[in-house]
Amino acid sequence: MLTSLKIAYSDTRAADLAWALGRGPLPALATLDLELSGARVQLRLLGASHQVLLRDGPDSCSETVACMPGSNSPLPLGVSKRIGDCDYEFAARVETLSPGSFAGRAQELLALVADHPNGLAGTFPGDPTAFTALLVQRQDEEVAWRTWHSYPQEGRLVATRTRLVLQPREARALV
Repeated sequence: MLTSLKIAYSDTRAADLAWALGRGPLPALATLDLELSGARVQLRLLGASHQVLLRDGPDSCSETVACMPGSNSPLPLGVSKRIGDCDYEFAARVETLSPGSFAGRAQELLALVADHPNGLAGTFPGDPTAFTALLVQRQDEEVAWRTWHSYPQEGRLVATRTRLVLQPREARALV
C-alpha cells in the first residue's frame, strides 16, 4: 500500500534515528494491520520513522526506529537478543548515494512495496524520493521485516532488516 502523507518530515537526518524495543504505540501517520498465519502485525509510519507491533499468542514484540526525545544513542548496526521465548535479530545500514542513484533506488523500493500485500509506504510532500517503507513476511515460525527511510536532502537511505523467530506452536501447547 502506498500513501501520500500530509505532513513534512519530523526526522530530518539519518544520524538522528535511534532504535528501541518494547515501546507502546506511538502516534502514526499511516498503519497497516495484517494477520500472518496467526500472528497479528501492525506496520506503522511515524514521520520518517517506523514502528512494528507484533503479537503471536503469548509472544509479542514492539520495534521502533525513530528520532526519540531523550535518546542520544545512534542506530545500532546490529542487535541479537532473546525476547521471551523468541529470538530477535536486527541489522541496519546507511547508504550514501549520488542524486541520480538515489532517485532510481527510491523508485525501485517504492515499486517493490507499493503493490505488495504486506507492504506499507508513505511519501512526503515536496519530493517524490522522500519516503518511509516497510515490508513484512512470515515463513513457518519466522516473521521478518525490512524497512527503508529516505533522506534525499542528504542522499542517504537507511535500511533495516529484522528477523523474529517465534516459539513453535507445538512447544507452546506443552507449556
